[in-house]
Amino acid sequence: MTKHITDTARQTGTGRVQHFTRQDREDAIHPAIAKLHARPQSPDDQGQRRLAEFTRIERGHTA
Repeated sequence: MTKHITDTARQTGTGRVQHFTRQDREDAIHPAIAKLHARPQSPDDQGQRRLAEFTRIERGHTA
């Protein structure tokens, strides 16, 4: 006697858990990004001025 088509074992595999953990991991902020956001931003920071000058030079603008 053969089994009926609906007489199958219910899958309780790890696929659902893996999908949930992947979504949870993708929604979280990476620790490196969190550190960058936590850094204090100073408007008179010398590094920002240097960056502006380097980008100006790279674009070909002269003083």
